[in-house]
Amino acid sequence: MTRNMIELKHHLAGLPRLMLWIIAARFKTVSLSLMPVLAGSWLAAQAGQWRPDVTLAAMLAASAIQIGTNLWNDAADAARGVDRDDRLGPPRMTALGLLDGAQVRRGALAAFGVAVLAGLYLLGIGGWPIIAIGLASLAFGYLYSMGPYPMSGLPFGEVLVIVFFGLVAVSGTAWLQGVPPLGPRVLALGLMIGLPAAAVLLLNNHRDRAQDIRAGRRTLAILIGPVASKLLYFALLLGALAVAFRLAPGVALLPAAVLALWLGHAMWHWPVSVRLNRLLAQTALFQMLLLVGVVAG
Repeated sequence: MTRNMIELKHHLAGLPRLMLWIIAARFKTVSLSLMPVLAGSWLAAQAGQWRPDVTLAAMLAASAIQIGTNLWNDAADAARGVDRDDRLGPPRMTALGLLDGAQVRRGALAAFGVAVLAGLYLLGIGGWPIIAIGLASLAFGYLYSMGPYPMSGLPFGEVLVIVFFGLVAVSGTAWLQGVPPLGPRVLALGLMIGLPAAAVLLLNNHRDRAQDIRAGRRTLAILIGPVASKLLYFALLLGALAVAFRLAPGVALLPAAVLALWLGHAMWHWPVSVRLNRLLAQTALFQMLLLVGVVAG
């Protein structure tokens, strides 16, 4: 273990155990699963059909699936030997030996269980389509890190994120509250939400390219190379911004536009290093600002 990793482990070991679990669950980007629910609920509110119970249950289910996926990934990557001493991403609690892998897996299963319970409530409202969405989401969360070909190492992860964290989540939430799920405005909002979520994954994979190659992964960032990855990251942000301006043009989107320019500049000029981790939460913030700008506009 390198000196930096030893120092990091020593620092983290002094934190309360609850904080270690929060870090493992990656709460900084859990908003990625909450924004589509809020977006779909806003559409329902515009139509006079907002149901607070549906919004809360959907937020609980979506965030629990993301937290469960993150925890399972923390334990699974440590078991596979992917998280090594030269890791550039946020610290992984299992790989550092600060949390037991079996306990982290049980925590992930508990989170998935919470998602199932919340989903059962939504099932009573939405019927069989909710079963299909829920099962697909749970399978995505599990297969992201498990199986012979984990999705985290394949080149179509960004597309799946746009579909599940954008289109499906927004449309499903809207539909549960009586809004037609395939309307142009619903799909546009889903795309606007999904593109920044895909940018977060692309940023992760761009940062971890060297480690992923060594682990035998074939992410999109590996296939297209560093220059194209930087350009695609910025394109995802600009694409989301363009959709937002079509939905609600106005000055309310100016903060998101400024942040998009900053993020694109940073991604292009910053070297692959731990410094890129700062952009993860800022990209999630960009997604929030888009939704706030559209709602305010």
